[in-house]
Amino acid sequence: MAKSRRGRGGPESVTQTVAGGVAELRPDRDRPRGWTLLIDGAPQSHVDLDDPAYLEFSYQRRLGHIADLAAPPGKPLQAVHLGGGALTMARYIAATRPRSTQQVVEIDAPLVQLVRSRLPLESGWRIRVRGADARAGLAKIPDGWADLIIADVFGGARTPAHLTSTEFVAEVRRALRPGGCYAANLADGPPLRFLRGQIATVRTVFPELCLTADPAVLRGRRFGNAVLLASDRTLPVAELTRRAAGDPHAGRVEHGRALLDFTGGATPVTDATAIASPAPPDGAFD
Repeated sequence: MAKSRRGRGGPESVTQTVAGGVAELRPDRDRPRGWTLLIDGAPQSHVDLDDPAYLEFSYQRRLGHIADLAAPPGKPLQAVHLGGGALTMARYIAATRPRSTQQVVEIDAPLVQLVRSRLPLESGWRIRVRGADARAGLAKIPDGWADLIIADVFGGARTPAHLTSTEFVAEVRRALRPGGCYAANLADGPPLRFLRGQIATVRTVFPELCLTADPAVLRGRRFGNAVLLASDRTLPVAELTRRAAGDPHAGRVEHGRALLDFTGGATPVTDATAIASPAPPDGAFD
C-alpha cells in the first residue's frame, strides 16, 4: 500500500514497498509536475508530466541524445526498453517521435503499478509494459524488430549478472534490425573493471562502439554512470560529442583507438563468468 507524506504547500511524497525495495516518488520543488523515483534512497528516474521531453538526469540526457540520433528527426521508432523505472525514456520517445511503438520489460510489477497509477502515461502513446525478467522479455522480441534497444536494468543498484554477458548481447543483436542501435546504462567506479569488461563484451558482438560519460567517471575519480552505444553501422560520434559537451554537466565521448586504449585489454564476459556490476559506495547518491 502506498503511503503519502504532504510537502509544505506542494504535492505529496509517496512511498511504497515494491519487489526491488522501498520506492519513493518525491515531488520536484522546481517543476510543478516533476517527480523523482528513488529505490531504497537511490535516485532512479525523473519525470515531468507537463514536459515528457525534459530529462533531468545526465545519463538520461545521454540516452536522449542517442534516441534523437537513432533515426531522422520525428521518424517513429520501434524501441525496446529493458528496465522501466518511471518509464522516462519511453515517455521521451513518445513525445519526440509520435507514433513510435515501444515495449518496456520490467520485472517489478508493484513498481509498474505504482508508476502507472501516480504518473500515468498519455492516451494514444503506443507503449506496452510487460512484466518479466529483462532477458526473458528480450527473448520474445521478434528477430530484427527493434530500431533501438535501451538496457537500464538495476536490482539493488546493481546490473544483474545475466545481463552483462556475450550471450545476452548476442540476443540484443538478434532483436535489432540492421543498422539498429543498442544503448546500455552502466554504473561503475574506480578501477572501472566492470565498465572495461562490458566494452570488451559488447565489442565481440557489435563492430561499432562509443562510450559517453562524465569525464571524472572515465578518469576513475568517482562512481557514476556511463552510456555505451553499439551498432553494426557507423555511429554519429561527432554529433553525439557535440551534444554531450553542451549538456549542463558536460560529458565526454570515447571512440575508436581511444576507446580501445581505455578498455585496456579487458576480456569479454560470458554467462559462465558474469557477475553483477559493483554496488555504489556509501554516499554515492548524496
